[in-house]
Amino acid sequence: MILATPRLTLRKLTQDDFDDVCKLLQDPVVMYAYEGAFNDQEVQEWLNKQFKRYDKDGFGLWGVVEKSNRELIGQCGITLQEYNNQQIPEIGYLLRQEYWHQGYATEAAIACKKYAFKNLGFHEIYSIIRDTNIASQKVAQRNGMKIIDTFVKHYRNVDMPHFLFRVTKG
Repeated sequence: MILATPRLTLRKLTQDDFDDVCKLLQDPVVMYAYEGAFNDQEVQEWLNKQFKRYDKDGFGLWGVVEKSNRELIGQCGITLQEYNNQQIPEIGYLLRQEYWHQGYATEAAIACKKYAFKNLGFHEIYSIIRDTNIASQKVAQRNGMKIIDTFVKHYRNVDMPHFLFRVTKG
């Protein structure tokens, strides 16, 4: 376990989570901001990327487990992302749609912010969110973040406008 909140446990993902991660990354509604659901190979590549992050950085996207039913309901964590030719720490979150609008993403994101400041020593942390993803923007705002920039990411042959949210320690 990496950290816990009143309703959630965040832990490293393992290969045994493949089927549960498929429930998340293969849902086209959940994955609309990524321009579509992933196939099995893309899910495995996603998992491998997290495993490499854990080894290299000591953090990454963690599995979000709902305590009452012990079910993996999504991912939330801290990753290093490219922005303006530098690496910045980002809080990212993605939940299965049956767990949307229940405060889980906000709960996990706030816990990750605190972890980033206290355990990782970051003085500021970001969230990079597609301009059409209003729900994720609201989570960032509830996490004390404000928009500081807009930019375009190119992914899956699509130019996607994004907002850069930031919160500083203190």
